[in-house]
Formats: sequence, structure tokens, C-alpha cells
Amino acid sequence: MDFIKEKTVEKFLSYGNEILGTVILIVIGLLVTKLVLKITKKALSKSRLDEAMHKFIITALKYTMYVLVLIIVLTSLNVPTAPLLTVLGAGGAAIALALKDSLGNIASGVIILAHRPFGKGDEIEVAGTSGIVQSIDVMLTTIKTFDNKVITIPNSTITSSILTNYSREEIRRVDIDFLISYESDSAKAKDVLLAIVETFPLVLKEPEARVLISGYMESGVSLTLRAWCSTENYYNVKAELVEQVRVAFKEADITIPYPHMDIRVVK
Repeated sequence: MDFIKEKTVEKFLSYGNEILGTVILIVIGLLVTKLVLKITKKALSKSRLDEAMHKFIITALKYTMYVLVLIIVLTSLNVPTAPLLTVLGAGGAAIALALKDSLGNIASGVIILAHRPFGKGDEIEVAGTSGIVQSIDVMLTTIKTFDNKVITIPNSTITSSILTNYSREEIRRVDIDFLISYESDSAKAKDVLLAIVETFPLVLKEPEARVLISGYMESGVSLTLRAWCSTENYYNVKAELVEQVRVAFKEADITIPYPHMDIRVVK
């Protein structure tokens, strides 16, 4: 009877030591995970990566650390980890196959957040849509159009399309075409256009504005005005110039042609 008691106590102490060792490993693993995540967050805060990229890196690192802690604990308990790794690998492959489109969006999101072809608040045009970027997530990018519609675009669509960022540069060129009749003096029209931009406060002096004859159309001569302004003033400058040119052409007796038709009645 005493022998059985001794064996029981010995087994209990043995299991108790294993349980205590396992608990200590888990605690140490969680503390190390917390420390690694803290250091990573601090390093990311000093980097130029987008905030959405921070969240993705932290989440991926956290679950990776959890898996490592689990493997270390199972190894300490003499539990074979090879079958577990095989199951995890097979499960990961199956999940990757089932979620290939989503994973493609995530990979594209990482590329966008790393290379930063655009940022929040930029005016972009991509995949037939133009507007202001509202948010950039790992899977989707949200754009608000100029007529106040919110559009979400999968990141894989963005990385596989031609993208135009209108906000990247500080200045932008305003190109406006004007059509004058053949009877009007084109040299005088060019002088009128240059006089307008020279006195327009939002038009930059450098680079210098230019007026070119860009074509001879069926109903008149096409003139192209090219003037530079700050990117934020682009639409205001374009609208104001169009209005001022209309008034100035009228005062200078420069005719803007319009479609007309001559009708002859044969008796």
C-alpha cells in the first residue's frame, strides 16, 4: 500500500513539474511575443509605411509568434510536432487555394502600402474611376467621386491597371482649347489669352504660359492655352479662365463659331 502511495505521489510530482514547466513556457512565450510586438510597433511608428501596413504587419507577426509558442510548448511535452506541421501546411495550402482572389488583393495591398503610388486625400484615376482616396486597406481602396459616390476597388484591380495620380506633383498644367472663327484674327486672340493669364493671380509666372494653334477645324481655328498653377487650384483656375476668355473674346470682337445651316428653297 505504501508503495502505491509513493508511486502515486511520484507520478503526481512528475506531472506537476511538467505542468509547471509548460505554464512557465507559455508565460515566457506570451511575454516575448508582447515584447516583440511592442518593439515592432515602435519601429513601424518611425517608418514611412502607411498605417494600414502597420496593422497588417503586427497582425501577421502576432499569429506567427503564437504558432511558434504552441510548437515550443508541444515539443517540451514530447508531443510530435511533425504531424501538426503537416496538417498546418496542408490546411494553409487549401485555404490559400480557396482564398486566392483575397490573397491576391492582400498581396496587392502590401505592394500599394509599401510603394505608395498614392495616399489618402490624393486625386487619382484608375480602372475607369476618378475621385479622392478616402482610405487604403490591405484588401480594398475606397474612393469618393466628385459627385459624392463612395466606390471600393479591390487592390488587385488597382495594381493591374494604369493609375494616374493628379495630386503627386505640387503644380499642374491647365490645358484649355478654344475655337475661333476663320474670320477672326488668330494673332489678336493669342494676345488676348496671354493678357488674361498674365493678370490672373492664381496662374504661375514660371513655367511660362503659352498659346498654340492646335488645329484647323471645319468651323474655325483651334487655339490651346497652356498655363500652370498649383495643383490645389487646378479646377478653380480652369473654370475662371474659361469664363474670362468668353468675356474677353466678346469685347475684342473675336467670334466663337457655332453650328449653323444654310437652307435653300428651290421653286
